[in-house]
Amino acid sequence: MKKEKPGNFPYKRGLYPEMYSSRLWTMRQYAGFTSAKESNERFRYLLDNGVMGLSVAFDLPTQIGYDSDHSMAKGEVGRVGVPISTLDNIELLFDDIPLDKVSTSMTINSTAAILLSFYIVTAEKKGVSLNKLRGTIQNDILKEFAARGTYIYPPEPSMRLVTNILEFCDQHLPKWNPISISGYHIREAGSTVEQELAFTFANGISYIEAAINNGLDPNSIGEQISFFFNSHNGFVEEIAKFRAARKIWATIMQDRFGVTNEKAKMCRFHAQTGGSTLTAEQTDNNVVRTTIQALSAVLGGTQSLHTNSRDEALSLPTDESVKLALRTQQIIAYETNIINHPDPFGGSYLIEELTEELVTKVFRIIDEIDLMGGSISAIKSGWIEDEIAKSAYEYQKNIDNKNQIVVGVNKYKDHKSENINTFDIDINSANEQIVSLKIYKNNRDNNVVKTRLKELKTLAKSDNNIIPGLIKCIHAQCTLGEMSDALREIFGTHE
Repeated sequence: MKKEKPGNFPYKRGLYPEMYSSRLWTMRQYAGFTSAKESNERFRYLLDNGVMGLSVAFDLPTQIGYDSDHSMAKGEVGRVGVPISTLDNIELLFDDIPLDKVSTSMTINSTAAILLSFYIVTAEKKGVSLNKLRGTIQNDILKEFAARGTYIYPPEPSMRLVTNILEFCDQHLPKWNPISISGYHIREAGSTVEQELAFTFANGISYIEAAINNGLDPNSIGEQISFFFNSHNGFVEEIAKFRAARKIWATIMQDRFGVTNEKAKMCRFHAQTGGSTLTAEQTDNNVVRTTIQALSAVLGGTQSLHTNSRDEALSLPTDESVKLALRTQQIIAYETNIINHPDPFGGSYLIEELTEELVTKVFRIIDEIDLMGGSISAIKSGWIEDEIAKSAYEYQKNIDNKNQIVVGVNKYKDHKSENINTFDIDINSANEQIVSLKIYKNNRDNNVVKTRLKELKTLAKSDNNIIPGLIKCIHAQCTLGEMSDALREIFGTHE
């Protein structure tokens, strides 16, 4: 049998022949604070310390389509990320950041079309052409129904928005990833390693099918599709998982969809260390956990990596802890010599056996989902959610029974409390956001706003791409909540 080399189909050993010896993975750190100003300061701090790409966390109202002054947003503004209601907010978020030189990732799903449109208008106002924009919008709505819950519209119109983004980026943003199909949140919700891959790729199949049904060519859009995986506990299992992921997706694209474009068969992915593995107890232990998980991702061949900070089980990370998390990646890159060897564990009996076992197990689950009619049917029936819940219960039971040891939690516990400096959320920043939003709404031409929102509703009733209509709304100073409400009126909401 011919020995597989890195850079060759099915890419189990890596996407590129030289891997990191010719180009490092993108070191990307996730951030989003109570205001766009604070978030911008963190972004510039990270860039000054060597981060290669930015990753934006949005607050819950932004994720589910409410402006900061909406009654549903009360108490949630700026809590788990940055609040974005207006073009002013997004312009401040990226103030003094060169969008033609920095890659930006946005973890947003239900309102992904709106946030992408905000970003496009911001780039245009900075004089940056769309063909120079690099980054990723998550835009993975199916996993929201199964594992996370920040959906707005029913599955069918939600999928329409996903394919609209795929189509628009295919035509106008050649360097942009219009979807990052996420296994990360599936794993964080409690899935097993094989479920993480199987449910992610089943969703991927649904997105490709929807794109094809809308006249898109998988040989073209496949080049821009990316994935987002968890780098969890289980050092060798995670390395095997990343290797298996590449083989599975390449096989799906070639055998199921007849893709011939080699680049479109490649499973390019971002990895983040396991947030659910971080402990509030003995927080320094999280540095060790994150380092091991980061090593799994690098040895597994990730294209992009976020390393969690030691204090994230308690609060937003401090400057000191986020710098240490970034330095962890930099030390792996520059001081270990790992980058000189593509797929260092390739050929290991254990790694190869685990990889092939995972490939078999994942295809078995995908076959089961196919029999149900695909991932949308499996989500609607509650099957995927139930399977994740069962796995999460078993995992927690093993911790409670001490069959699974978590150092500092159920073994080697400290009997004295820790003194940890945490990042405090500024309540005044949330209030300032609400006040500035009211001023924004009062100072614009509200007749133009009404006209553009009416046009957006008409567009939503048609089969045409919705992104150009959103861009027009943003130029007229419509807010995220107003655009989301216009679409709610046409699409309805998912209960």
